[in-house]
Amino acid sequence: MPSALPDGDPMPETGALPPHALAGAADRPLGFYLHVPYCATRCGYCDFNTYTATELRGSGGVLASRDNYAETLADEVRLARKVLGDDPRPVRTVFVGGGTPTLLAAGDLVRMLGTIRDEFGLADDAEITTEANPESVDPAYLAALREGGFNRISFGMQSAKQHVLKVLDRTHTPGRPEACVAEARAAGFDHVNLDLIYGTPGESDDDWRDTLAAALGAAPDHISAYALIVEEGTQLARRIRRGEVPMTDDDEHADRYLIADRALAEAGFSWYEVSNWATSEAARCLHNELYWRGADWWGAGPGAHSHMGGVRWWNVKHPGAYAQALAEGRSPGAGREILTDEDRRVERVLLELRLADGCELSLLNPAGAAAADRAVRDGLLEAGPYTRGRAVLTLRGRLLADAVVRDLVD
Repeated sequence: MPSALPDGDPMPETGALPPHALAGAADRPLGFYLHVPYCATRCGYCDFNTYTATELRGSGGVLASRDNYAETLADEVRLARKVLGDDPRPVRTVFVGGGTPTLLAAGDLVRMLGTIRDEFGLADDAEITTEANPESVDPAYLAALREGGFNRISFGMQSAKQHVLKVLDRTHTPGRPEACVAEARAAGFDHVNLDLIYGTPGESDDDWRDTLAAALGAAPDHISAYALIVEEGTQLARRIRRGEVPMTDDDEHADRYLIADRALAEAGFSWYEVSNWATSEAARCLHNELYWRGADWWGAGPGAHSHMGGVRWWNVKHPGAYAQALAEGRSPGAGREILTDEDRRVERVLLELRLADGCELSLLNPAGAAAADRAVRDGLLEAGPYTRGRAVLTLRGRLLADAVVRDLVD
């Protein structure tokens, strides 16, 4: 089941933010994340805040229905307008994620986007993305999204191998994601991403090479490749514990990462974040860069997280409770925290070090600066950028990114 929400202070029923949250806001880009919590089936590795029809039956009532979800979410966007008052910023990025957003009608996604446009306005060069399940879209659906203002789409491919998809409980047919890329291009999408997962139990190096070849053959301009993380409480974790499938070890994950980085570089992709590669700067996911660079975003939907000027908050998780709060004119926020200057410094190091241009050495405390010096000598940070005042991961450093970050912030 989905993971628990963090602890925090109570959220005001109005959703009001402390005044300092919007201080200097004009200098920061604003994004929206729209969470669609519905899935046709639950994948065995998933612990996201998502729900199947069976899981909602009897517990969500009519308020949790997919049929009226677009209007419910629009209510939160209108609440955001009230909370942010006269904030003049147009929205720079919108990202619709899930769950499976494309279980909703295309018109529902367009209507949600339209509410943001009406309430806030969209920047002239706004990036508008939705995630999509390859089996829940067709050319007509994609054309409707593009006509409605979406210009970037991300398809969940995971693997090109049927036996790997079976372990993950993915239901799409091998080859369908690649076909979706062509359909999205035909519909006029500017940018297309494929999401891949490596390190699935039973996957071989050759399976992973075949997946990369298939993904590259489809000619997206962005690829995200993530190591499989087996979360406690998931069906996959239970299968591993029972000995039904083997656990993939860290060395295998490292080998798969190196295979990916080499194949993607040879195909003209450049890494710009540890798990993300793009064919050009324009093809990067600007919305994710808002997260990595500590900008402002409002997360609408059950369990969605938001951040404004050092204030972070999160919504109640269940779709029924979320809709009930909005129907009663209350914020669906479950809790919030106000980050200290030290919290924000540490988060900047944690997130920015994962980027290709790294983080400023001036962000490090004395212990972190000493750790950075050792990391250069150990081949984990690039020597050239270090002399210019930046900590930038080497390829070996990317393999050990979590450990490097821990050393730099301890």
